[in-house]
Amino acid sequence: MKKSIFLLFVIFSTSQFFGQEMTGSQLLEKAIEYHDPNGNWATFSGTFNVTMKTSTKSDRHSMIRIDLPNENFYLYAIQDKTSYQYILESQKCNINFNGHIATEKEKTANNLSCERAKMYQNYYTYLYGLPMKLKDIGTIIHEKVALKKFKGKDYLVLKVTYKKEVGEDTWYFYFDPSTYAMKIYQFYHEEEKNDGEFILLSGLEIVNGIKMPKKRAWYYNKGEKYLGTDFLSVAQRYD
Repeated sequence: MKKSIFLLFVIFSTSQFFGQEMTGSQLLEKAIEYHDPNGNWATFSGTFNVTMKTSTKSDRHSMIRIDLPNENFYLYAIQDKTSYQYILESQKCNINFNGHIATEKEKTANNLSCERAKMYQNYYTYLYGLPMKLKDIGTIIHEKVALKKFKGKDYLVLKVTYKKEVGEDTWYFYFDPSTYAMKIYQFYHEEEKNDGEFILLSGLEIVNGIKMPKKRAWYYNKGEKYLGTDFLSVAQRYD
């Protein structure tokens, strides 16, 4: 009986502290302190590899270089025997296909464009820059922190939305209550429809002093259908 009362007290105290005492901004600062303890993201210039595995397609291997100080971006991707390369440098955009400068016909046939290169730059910079990217202008941090259970584990949950000119999705970031490590994130286009996806994070890879999730497993929110998994590494080159 005493043990049960003690457990109830601990649960109640934890929910009171995290749900009411800690603000969203404070939780974000603690998460950033965990993932980027030396403040390296602001001057990040590094290369890493991502292997995407799905149940329906061959593995896609990508080498990505993000250079924030110079606003440069490089992506080399290969799947089966087909490869493409995007280089965004000094406001210039270059596209290669299977080892040569892509022709207009190859660009059209393989959906290659400078607009798509910019999309990849934003995509990889956002995902691999989390949670630091949540400090960007236009990000709205909701100050009420929730304590939620997801697949049997408790998390501190931060809600994030964006100013209209930045984005319209609603995001939820799940953090370990003891370390503040980012463990899950989830987004909705229209939350009432339960659309969008959730991503389970596991393992760590240190890239330029930043703790990045090594494994990202993607699922649809609706029905929890598995989509695929991205594996991060820093050792191998593909070009």
